[in-house]
Amino acid sequence: MDIVSQFNDYRQRMNDKITASDNLILKRIFNLDTNAYAPGALDVKTKELIGLTCSLVLRCDDCVKYHLGKCKEVGFTTEEVNEAMGVATLVGGTIVIPHLRRAFEYWEALHA
Repeated sequence: MDIVSQFNDYRQRMNDKITASDNLILKRIFNLDTNAYAPGALDVKTKELIGLTCSLVLRCDDCVKYHLGKCKEVGFTTEEVNEAMGVATLVGGTIVIPHLRRAFEYWEALHA
């Protein structure tokens, strides 16, 4: 199984378990997360790029993968994604580089 399928399958399986727990706080957090990326004063494309760069700076590989998938869905080019990740690496510092490597690998897998 490739890394994209592996990530998406695991994420879906675990999100289903979390949802099944019927915890009001968790449901509200998931709902807030969904609504934060809906169109508003900023369009979805802009919000996904913000999500990607923040996730890279915060060094959350799962979030980076999720937002890379969304960036592909909304039509970002490799050049746009790479430039945004360059800014994120500058802001986050060299500690971001291992996460940047995994992000490049995942972006390539999305296009394979």
